[in-house]
Amino acid sequence: MTDSKETPTASASEAPLKERLVSTEHKIKVGKRTLDYTATCGTLVLREDEAGKEGQRSADKPRAELFFIAYTLNAPKDGPPRPLTFSFNGGPGSSSVWLHLGILGPQRVATDEMGNAPPPPYALVDNECTLLTDSDLVFIDPIGTGHSRMAEGEKVAEFHDYQRDLDSVGEFIRLYLTRYGRWNAPKYLIGESYGTTRAAGLSLHLQKRHDIFLSGVMLVSLAIDLQTLSFDHGNELPYSLFLPTYAATAWYHQALVPDLQKKPLREVIAQAEAFALGDYSAALLQGSRLDAQAREHISGQVARYSGLKAEYVLRSDLRLGEFRYFKELLRHRGQTVGRLDTRFLGLDRDDAGEKPEDDAAMSNLIGAYASGINRVLRDTLKFDTDAPYVVHAPIWNKWSWKGFENRYVNIGDSLRRAMHANVHMRVYVASGYYDLATPHAAGDYTLAHLGLRDEQWKKIAVSYFEAGHMMYIHQPSRERLAGELRAFVSAA
Repeated sequence: MTDSKETPTASASEAPLKERLVSTEHKIKVGKRTLDYTATCGTLVLREDEAGKEGQRSADKPRAELFFIAYTLNAPKDGPPRPLTFSFNGGPGSSSVWLHLGILGPQRVATDEMGNAPPPPYALVDNECTLLTDSDLVFIDPIGTGHSRMAEGEKVAEFHDYQRDLDSVGEFIRLYLTRYGRWNAPKYLIGESYGTTRAAGLSLHLQKRHDIFLSGVMLVSLAIDLQTLSFDHGNELPYSLFLPTYAATAWYHQALVPDLQKKPLREVIAQAEAFALGDYSAALLQGSRLDAQAREHISGQVARYSGLKAEYVLRSDLRLGEFRYFKELLRHRGQTVGRLDTRFLGLDRDDAGEKPEDDAAMSNLIGAYASGINRVLRDTLKFDTDAPYVVHAPIWNKWSWKGFENRYVNIGDSLRRAMHANVHMRVYVASGYYDLATPHAAGDYTLAHLGLRDEQWKKIAVSYFEAGHMMYIHQPSRERLAGELRAFVSAA
């Protein structure tokens, strides 16, 4: 680090919300390259037009300050414009820390080859997989997460709404492009989990609201059709779409029958998918009309691919909900499996419950990432504040879905419309075989039902990884994912 400067903006004294930006200079060695880059972090104030008296327009009203961290390579000014990638995570209620310190940023949280974090106080290392090699990066913390806050007197719940979230993040993107003169850059979005919901919505919102057309969208752990993920009575889709991941999980933990256990993982998944989308789906659609003999046969096949007992499958009416599965698969060993990554194992007070006490995968990571982002902000980026950085706010159960009342949320049509309007926009999807938050088969089903024409369908690429929701914590997956993301943004 060679220089540090803090720059207040002109509007800082004009509103109770203040913009504060801190810039620092850094170097990192990636392979044989040395990257000289500028890091800028801080808050931009988001304003909203407010109607005045007698139809007159009053001054823009400050509504919130949105926190971001940007990394910009110090490249020659006369060269071609570098791609610019806006990144966010999901929840809803998550900050951008996961993609930032897991795969994209110049530093990452240290984990072993599998993805286990070391004991506290954890560690940060230079990230040899950073996307900064091929794209400038902007990490966005939605309002209520990170250091993003609303104005005094505003209700935070107003921003915890699907459309208002698009409005605020979309306005930030427009403002950033204007402030930093980046309208000429190839523009990309990358989102994870609910971040894919946001990214799919933004792909159309940015076109319609701000005339911003994207070069591409990267979707990590796809969640844009919530019917595929909702275990509701009468909705049979998740039972079929989760079964291939149940099979992968049972294979990983050596819980399948011997003839399946000795097969390669992808062959096991392929067989489970064929059954799940064929005989199993047909049986579920019959409901109570399914006769006893057929029910017995289907329960045996579900047991075969899930690693559970046929008797348990029958008692569950052939329908294995996610939380029951986390608890039941290894109940006899006194262990639970994780949700975000089923390779991870947890322990409960006893083995008699219906669901685990905690998600073992999240427990493995949350402390390391919270420590990591606080260290990066204070020690590396010199952003000093006593305010807490909110890694994960529990707001998903209070999230508003105005416009989707009385139906499942499906953002697929926004992505379709954006791709049909912008025939150059490409989409990359990364799915983990051990992800039981957003299973890969649910993502595949979603993509197959977008309604894209052939030419646009060819612009979607899907990759699968032998890891979970945050597949980048697994070293081989991180290295392959990094290479594919770099190739994706370099194509522009």
